[in-house]
Amino acid sequence: MTRKRRRLLALVVGLGLLGTATALVLAAFNDNLVFFYSPSDLTAKHVAEGRRIRIGGLVAAGSVARDGKRLDFRITDGESTVPVTYSGVVPDLFREGQGVVVEGKLDRAGLIEADSVLAKHDENYMPREVVDALKKSGHWQEGTQK
Repeated sequence: MTRKRRRLLALVVGLGLLGTATALVLAAFNDNLVFFYSPSDLTAKHVAEGRRIRIGGLVAAGSVARDGKRLDFRITDGESTVPVTYSGVVPDLFREGQGVVVEGKLDRAGLIEADSVLAKHDENYMPREVVDALKKSGHWQEGTQK
């Protein structure tokens, strides 16, 4: 084998290894990406079943139902509502009309099977995505939150 062919072979093998490493890194990132949606975004966009998502809004009035450790409720942004089920302990600030962000998987029926439920921790904080979604739907009350 000539010197030129050895260099070419080394270059091809190196590019192949680099391509494989890049593909593995991108696959790992794709598995760990969690996108934020408002209830309106979720109904308007197609999200694959079983995909991990984060959704935020307000807990809909009259939607909280407890069955032992299981909690069923709906999240709304004033335009759309998304049902959520969660098993576990919720934050002390969790209640109807309260801003929440849940993370979990979307099932075939459009139900979010939540792994975590986060409630805003005081009257001065709400995630920017939730604020933007509430302002867009006209349900943001200026002066009560910053």
